[in-house]
Amino acid sequence: MYRADSASQAAPAIPFYAEQAGECRLFEHAFQQRLPVLLKGPTGCGKTRFVEHMAARLGRPLITVSCHDDLTAADLVGRHLIGDGNTVWNDGPLARAVRTGAICYLDEVVEARKDTTVVLHPLADDRRVLPIERTGEELQAPPGFMLVVSYNPGYQNLLKSLKPSTRQRFVALTFDYPEPEIERRIIEAESGADERLAHRLVRLATALRRLTDQDLEETVSTRLLVVAARLIVSGLPEQDACRAAIVDALTDDPDTAAALDEVVQAVITE
Repeated sequence: MYRADSASQAAPAIPFYAEQAGECRLFEHAFQQRLPVLLKGPTGCGKTRFVEHMAARLGRPLITVSCHDDLTAADLVGRHLIGDGNTVWNDGPLARAVRTGAICYLDEVVEARKDTTVVLHPLADDRRVLPIERTGEELQAPPGFMLVVSYNPGYQNLLKSLKPSTRQRFVALTFDYPEPEIERRIIEAESGADERLAHRLVRLATALRRLTDQDLEETVSTRLLVVAARLIVSGLPEQDACRAAIVDALTDDPDTAAALDEVVQAVITE
């Protein structure tokens, strides 16, 4: 699935994003030099928000594609559809982004089928073209077009990884969870939480991220902290909010959940 911000719509307000290490400046330079960008980082650390922020900041429409196992090259580029007895070509989100000079963001690109990365190659090098074999077209990307992809290295394995021939076409930006002070600011801005609540949630995140003896695929993300804060601000007790938004989101194992609950209880009662 994908979503698009039409170029004909009024320019949206710039989404909040707390810069950490000069990534906004680097992205702007990549855009000016017409270079594609690869974002690497764990789930919920702000990669998608960063792209939304930069698209609005640069005044470019944004087309986002959430990649999955069944996503094919045809889903990205387009296909012929039959309607009213006629066969009509229908652009996919990637072709639409090239035609309109939008930023195309492929979220978790390694989740897509292998043939999808092949179609990205001519767009991600100096050619900046998208060949459409079924129509015989070769779309030349305008200056405003930019290709951005992301993935989570924590899930990387032999079957789901980017080939060197793909990776080396991109400028890479590595993301991680924010420093405590920045994370506190994010929680306050995104949830309306006061400084004390945001500070407790950041301390909770620090404690949970230090756990090494629990069988967790992912640790608590900034996104989950914001969700918990929003529930608390709405009136839900902290313990209940943290259980629903953090503990149960991280694990289905009762023993692991109980261990995480103990950490939550210890932090919020300090």
